[in-house]
Amino acid sequence: MISTSKFLILGTTCAVLASALTAREVHIDVPGMHCPLCTATVKKALLSVEGVESAKVKLATKSADVVVKDSVKDETLLEAVAKTGYPGVIKK
Repeated sequence: MISTSKFLILGTTCAVLASALTAREVHIDVPGMHCPLCTATVKKALLSVEGVESAKVKLATKSADVVVKDSVKDETLLEAVAKTGYPGVIKK
């Protein structure tokens, strides 16, 4: 007999694997950032986009690394960054 907790672990593992298969990473240059508040503002904006799974915004490199579902368009991410007052450029 298999316990319920084993099904829960298996289901969670499958969900994580399925998410990883449909996600991609986007790198964005955000040259206007100059302080920690800038990075927090950009991160909050990126995380508010539906389909964004994670966002790491780095002041030292003035960039953001964003993990998104495949359905998220690059333009949508750039619009979110632009609304914070900073220009964004997708790094290829």
